[in-house]
Amino acid sequence: MDLLRLNGLAPENVFDIFSIADDMAAGAHSDFLRGKTVVMFFPAASIRTRVSFEKAIYLMGGQCILFPTDTLDKKEDIRDVCGYLDNWADCVVVRHCKIELLEAMADCLDAPLINAMTSVNHPCEILTDMYSLSKIREDFRRDKYLFVGKCGNIGLEWKNAAEVMGFELEQCCGKGYEIPSVKTYNDIYEAIAGKDVIFTDCLSADVLDDFKGCQVTLDALKKANSGAVLDPCPPFYRGDEVSADAIDSEYFVGYGFKKALLEVQQAIIYYCMTR
Repeated sequence: MDLLRLNGLAPENVFDIFSIADDMAAGAHSDFLRGKTVVMFFPAASIRTRVSFEKAIYLMGGQCILFPTDTLDKKEDIRDVCGYLDNWADCVVVRHCKIELLEAMADCLDAPLINAMTSVNHPCEILTDMYSLSKIREDFRRDKYLFVGKCGNIGLEWKNAAEVMGFELEQCCGKGYEIPSVKTYNDIYEAIAGKDVIFTDCLSADVLDDFKGCQVTLDALKKANSGAVLDPCPPFYRGDEVSADAIDSEYFVGYGFKKALLEVQQAIIYYCMTR
């Protein structure tokens, strides 16, 4: 099966992936990819997702062949690219801005296709965050979530996650950056009250002035529920969407929170190749 969208999964599928991730963490399926090849397309700027996928493939005994994403942006019809890939690839992982390209590839490929990020979603990232939250929260589905950032792939994918898993999601952003059908605030102090999980996405320099009232600070975090956690999506920028004192506080779940990318990427590959 392919993984193109998080909202293509049901809650039981999400928990199946979590269970497989637990097995991977315990050393299971170490030979699953023995003799198999995973072809990946990643831009040079990718760090966390690419490293965790490459190591996941290595730890399962597989071969990884990596191409730059722009290899797919050429005159050759994508149907023909996929026709040849199917001769040798057992799984294909793609990070590309256009979800339409991934959809076209999925229609052509016999091998499963995994979406490693597009401009409208990021299923592997959000699955990993939910998995990590499941380890530190009593029931992450009962928590109240606040997304701080503009409408983009991270915010839209959290919206998909909320719809799949049934938790409450609201947004804090500058005017004009709202996620459709999500309750929105323009003031961080108002937005953060009563929240359990606060997550952010980085902001480009040209929109910072529009988000002046939205920065997550330590002072603002004190308005959240007791035991609340801060999960900024990397790369985050101290002094932009989140303050330095917020990152240095006990609310920040830490860099190890993304360590589960490895187990979850392994689990996603296993899940897609066995369904």
